[in-house]
Amino acid sequence: MGNLRVSSMLVLSLIVGSIIAAFANNFHQDVEITWGGRHAQILGRQGSLLTLTMDKTSRGAGFESTKDFLFGRFNMQMKLIAGNSAGTVTTFYLSSEGPSHDEIDLEFLGNKSGAPYTLHTNVFSHGQGGREEEFNLWFDPTKHFHAYSIVWNPQNIIILVDNIPIRVFSNQESIGVPYPNHQRMKVYASLWDADDWATRGGRVKTDWSKAPFTAYYRNFVASSAWEMQGLSARGRQLLTWVQKRYRIYNYCNDLKRKQRHGRPPECGHGPSEQQER
Repeated sequence: MGNLRVSSMLVLSLIVGSIIAAFANNFHQDVEITWGGRHAQILGRQGSLLTLTMDKTSRGAGFESTKDFLFGRFNMQMKLIAGNSAGTVTTFYLSSEGPSHDEIDLEFLGNKSGAPYTLHTNVFSHGQGGREEEFNLWFDPTKHFHAYSIVWNPQNIIILVDNIPIRVFSNQESIGVPYPNHQRMKVYASLWDADDWATRGGRVKTDWSKAPFTAYYRNFVASSAWEMQGLSARGRQLLTWVQKRYRIYNYCNDLKRKQRHGRPPECGHGPSEQQER
């Protein structure tokens, strides 16, 4: 697989479907700053760049999309906090509202300088989560912008990094696994202080002498119309490659969780990462 430099033709072949852009790349029109005040800034005449900053006075900032969606593809380019980012969490996710909410999470857990970033993913259905998977990224996400995507349709949730699939969560309601397919969701992003758990289980705290911490967002594209689709054969190859080399946690393989709560019914079923590897 080399260094996973994927051509534009391969990108097109990874996902079978068609896209109709609802809106793209104007943060002035597409999002609303929801918290953090001046620590969230939209820059550029066309609103093409958004920054979130965290210091001791704010403890973070966040925004949400102006529209909500039932299925689609959601892309964001991000550049994460450089240097010692321990204790910080930078996010890009979908969520509905209410106690029985649905949610699809990408959370980037900060680290001490020199350690790899951890990408924490989770899927909530009808208020039930506990489907975490974590990955080390195969590049430095602080030096350049990289693309992070969520594909959500009635059959699959697919999470991609630079158009390379890293996780698939399939609809297995037929065996009693809740799947988010009824509630509309908005796109959210945030930067916040989580030093009680984010880095090495909370053992490494935020070093406020390194503040302010800033994360950068651009090229937000939300697409509301997709055909039923999944991964191509090449996409499945890449998924296996990433999971074997860069996945560091899979809830299906958590023995302590199995002892406490039993084996999740989706583990060992279907073509997705829900199988144990």
